[in-house]
Amino acid sequence: MSPSPPYILGIGGTTRVGSSSEFVLRSALARIEDLGVATRCVAGPDLVLPIYEAGAADRSQAAAALVALMRDSAGVVIASPGYHGTISGLVKNALDYAEDLAGDPSPYLSGKPVGCIACAYGWQATGSTLATLRTVAHALRGWPTPLGIAVNSLALASGPHSSLPPEIDASLNILAGQMVERLVLC
Repeated sequence: MSPSPPYILGIGGTTRVGSSSEFVLRSALARIEDLGVATRCVAGPDLVLPIYEAGAADRSQAAAALVALMRDSAGVVIASPGYHGTISGLVKNALDYAEDLAGDPSPYLSGKPVGCIACAYGWQATGSTLATLRTVAHALRGWPTPLGIAVNSLALASGPHSSLPPEIDASLNILAGQMVERLVLC
């Protein structure tokens, strides 16, 4: 049996299906797929998981699936809304499950590229949210891409299923290229 091709895992969004952070995350993953790399996505309501409990013997089916996807991924793109100046509890809780990878031969997200996307209504929370995502990526031993993306969700006000503004579109293309480039280097 041959190994499955590498994939990039997307994690993010809110409990609201089609939120701006989920829309931008899925747009980033589409660009990665356009470059020939498979993707998987855990977003929106799929991120409603039990609060992470270190050392718990049992994990919910959804939590165990997320851990397996993180373990087997070649990289991760994280998109979080900016809630009160930082990442959402929903996204942080999902990332806390990476602690289950601590004992792996290659712990956490060691050496994997990590794309970071922060979305908020207004610019104030985008910077601090993006900085937090990059800090978490470093803490998990991942390699944040040189470009992190801050999206003022007001730019998407015409609806999440409309086309992206040119500057966001261009940034997502760069992020996708950096993710795929890092895979080639590994």
